[in-house]
Amino acid sequence: MEHRKTYIRHTIPYQKYEIVIEGPVSPSHLQTLQMHPELDAFRRPKDQHEALIEIAGLPEGRIILARENDVIIGYVTFHYPDELERWSQGHMPDLIELGAVEVANAYRSMKLGSRMISTAFEDSQMEKYIVFTTEYYWHWDLKSSGLSVWDYRKMMEKLMKTVDMVWYATDDPEICSHPANCLMVRIGKEVPIESEEQFDRIRFQQRFMY
Repeated sequence: MEHRKTYIRHTIPYQKYEIVIEGPVSPSHLQTLQMHPELDAFRRPKDQHEALIEIAGLPEGRIILARENDVIIGYVTFHYPDELERWSQGHMPDLIELGAVEVANAYRSMKLGSRMISTAFEDSQMEKYIVFTTEYYWHWDLKSSGLSVWDYRKMMEKLMKTVDMVWYATDDPEICSHPANCLMVRIGKEVPIESEEQFDRIRFQQRFMY
């Protein structure tokens, strides 16, 4: 499957400078940038920077980022699901995971998360894909945000709805392990019905549910 990647760039005035939202970015471009020290939700900023470079180099991988000058202050990742997760079982070429969304604390009032995600879906780039995200409460920054689990869940749902992602049911044990966890999905306009049906079989594997 050919993965079309059309580079898109937006700018937002910010104090004396501007914030650039751009992507999908190349590994070589990422290597010229540095990570904001507050981007440590998943791993140390240096290690996460290396992970972003690796994802950007994948055929299907996409990194959309927000930066101030040469400092990355936020990013969104898209890639195939991890081989250890159920979502990879069908080896579907048109099933892409919206993996991580992170914004440095100092910039969280600027709606950079929704701006980056919206940029990823511009120019009909994602219409050939089923894009999904798994939201687990243990990944959420409840401490810094001051939000309850349920308020954070509402915030994440609102964020994903900016690109028409909707809640989907599943019997996945990890998602079912806590009521705040959820699966959100967007099915592109060019996705064949066969892929939708295959995704349904992946979502529900416990056939005898009462």
